[in-house]
Amino acid sequence: MKLLDRYIAKQFALNTLALLVILCTFIVAVDATLNIDRFVNAADKLASDQGQELSSVGRLVKTSYLVFDLWWPRLLQLFPYLLGFVMVGGMGFTCTQMVRHREFVAILASGQSLRRVARPILVVGMVLVSVQLLSQELVIPRIGPLLTRDHGDAGRRVADADAIPLAADGFGRVFIAGSFSAREGSIGDLYIWERDERGLVTRRIHAEGAKWRDGGWDLINAFAERVSDDVRMPRPRPIDRIETDLDPRTITTIQYAAFSQSLSFGQLGRMLDGLDDAKGDVEQIQRRKERLGRLRWGRFSIALANLMGLLIALPYFLTRVPRNMMLVSIRCAPVSLGAIMGAIIGSSVAFPGLPPVLGVFLPVVILFPMAAGLMMRVRS
Repeated sequence: MKLLDRYIAKQFALNTLALLVILCTFIVAVDATLNIDRFVNAADKLASDQGQELSSVGRLVKTSYLVFDLWWPRLLQLFPYLLGFVMVGGMGFTCTQMVRHREFVAILASGQSLRRVARPILVVGMVLVSVQLLSQELVIPRIGPLLTRDHGDAGRRVADADAIPLAADGFGRVFIAGSFSAREGSIGDLYIWERDERGLVTRRIHAEGAKWRDGGWDLINAFAERVSDDVRMPRPRPIDRIETDLDPRTITTIQYAAFSQSLSFGQLGRMLDGLDDAKGDVEQIQRRKERLGRLRWGRFSIALANLMGLLIALPYFLTRVPRNMMLVSIRCAPVSLGAIMGAIIGSSVAFPGLPPVLGVFLPVVILFPMAAGLMMRVRS
């Protein structure tokens, strides 16, 4: 890379990273200010559980640690959605600095095209987008459970991903459990409600544990109790097995649906494969498959949209003569930032008649000719 390319790339990267840090700091500061009481209470509770008594300074340090502990995973999750905006802002500051110091004039006087300025900016943009995709594939899936924490859960290193949320099987029964191991095919602290055609509970089952075997769950220390208005209702009776289509694979799919946005491309693919064999409400299963398909391919659409937004914004700032860059920014902001925001929203919307693998890329397909046309209009 030549000296000019290195200079422009360095300025653009520094400006973009500076804007990213400022924006993230602002987000964390606003949330910490609005929820400072919850953070302080969480710090006191954590210290109490550890048998410590906090001083004023210790409480401040502990609270600051909890704010950091809660927000560093969230900022990694927000990074793909903030990247396009900060890249446009970093490019605007970089070009504005070069216009102010008449560097564009020097580039033109040396016989170089202004499109040459766009090359290092786009290279750095592609590197940042690659970091975005790597983060979504390698980092966020490892910390996915931490993203479900609330302010009161700050400081906890183990999330509640082992619990089974409310789930229904193909027979209308509702399952909920305190723990679940897909590898061992076992459940702990299991509650089951059987319902009639109107959805009213007719029988309750509670088991200390359960083990999956041959199309059903072998129950451990389980009792079934009829639900009736009859005062002569029989006492709970032991029960040792229940047949159901809610197998460990289906439970895993339901379990991780709460933070499916944090799963990797391969994990989402395995969830889709599990839904192919799932039983139950066909329409609900199809909606779930479409949502997972949009999540799976939408990350690539967002990455391309971030680059398209940068390409759309560049022609506004590549000017041959010095001008009021504030007015340029005012004209550019609604177009480029609106394009990025529209593409992000469009990647999560279902387009009738289009499969998710194609629908998520429709906003990018619309933005591409717009970006190419604007780049062709650059006078260099």
